[in-house]
Amino acid sequence: MHATAVIAEPIPGVPVSFSDLPGFSEDDHAAALKTFRASCGAVVSNTPALRSARPAPPGLAAVCRWALALDPTTGNADARRFFEMYFAPRRLDPGFLTGYYEPVVDGSLTATSEFSTPLLARPPDLVGGIPGQSISGLDPALSAVRRLPDGTLAAYPDRAAIESGALGTLAAPLVYVRDPVEAFFIHVQGSARVHLPDGSMRRLVYAGRNGQPYTSIGRALVEQLNIPPAEMGMAQLKAWIRDHGQKPGQAGATLMQRNRSFIFFVFDDSLAPDAGPIGGAGVSLTPLRSLAVDRLIWPYGLPVFIDATLPWRSDTLEPFRRLMVAQDTGSAIVGPARGDIFFGTGPDAARLAGPIRHPGTFFVLWPKDEVGISK
Repeated sequence: MHATAVIAEPIPGVPVSFSDLPGFSEDDHAAALKTFRASCGAVVSNTPALRSARPAPPGLAAVCRWALALDPTTGNADARRFFEMYFAPRRLDPGFLTGYYEPVVDGSLTATSEFSTPLLARPPDLVGGIPGQSISGLDPALSAVRRLPDGTLAAYPDRAAIESGALGTLAAPLVYVRDPVEAFFIHVQGSARVHLPDGSMRRLVYAGRNGQPYTSIGRALVEQLNIPPAEMGMAQLKAWIRDHGQKPGQAGATLMQRNRSFIFFVFDDSLAPDAGPIGGAGVSLTPLRSLAVDRLIWPYGLPVFIDATLPWRSDTLEPFRRLMVAQDTGSAIVGPARGDIFFGTGPDAARLAGPIRHPGTFFVLWPKDEVGISK
């Protein structure tokens, strides 16, 4: 594999003070510190992430060591002092927020008349790319490739090809869900809990993707139908696909195949029932504290304060001012001021996450040692 070198980029954003962060003083800093500490073990040990990202700066690892030495019961005032002591906020250009969640669906370990659409295990010929690097001779937009039997690399089949059987027996079915729409949205969310007929629950976590570019089919359908984006939420999108057919060649299936990206999974039964799914950083996600970011720009473990007005607790718009932690990523999360808020697990989280498509202001907290600020 031949690759171009990753070039270090300047830290995005304009330096500001903590007093410039609207609502920062009213946040639950102890809760934010708990989520930050969840990332710190991986940062300090330099544990490989599930989806590799920009390397953490040495200053972040140093702050993490201090955080891990703190009493886990550290109160709100001390937690706030911790963040203000070790980090310097930087305001980004106006950004955009979406929401995601962990689906809970019914399924079966064997194909049945009710559950016939498979979710696939990672195939052995899939080779993940390195963020910021391109593979010689292949489209630089590809984030993963296929290693052929002779050792050469090629573009991995896209969604349409995989669904048509292009992988043969290379990608074994892990579990079967109700229909292609259910499977598609599990791909989009990147994880799921599956209720099996015997009453047990299995948890699926991300194990890789085919590297093909991600396309928002909701946005594509809005443009196709020429309707306001607010009229095409997740429920409306699912209904449209089911109404227009999910079999090959039907309009619903064709729409889903416009998203060439395809996700592979693995079972993880080690997680506690009350634990969130595993994000790209390899740590369990925390509702309304974990943020998915562009992994080419930001390292995992970085605190990010969000100032936005969102319908995050009900259908009513209200201020959302929270210190979050970069613990995940996504194919659609592109750009410095682009974030995806993790809302939790199940239908209530899905109901709240689905409508989130709102502007927001991002304040990235960068370690002071990395920007030359004395503590």
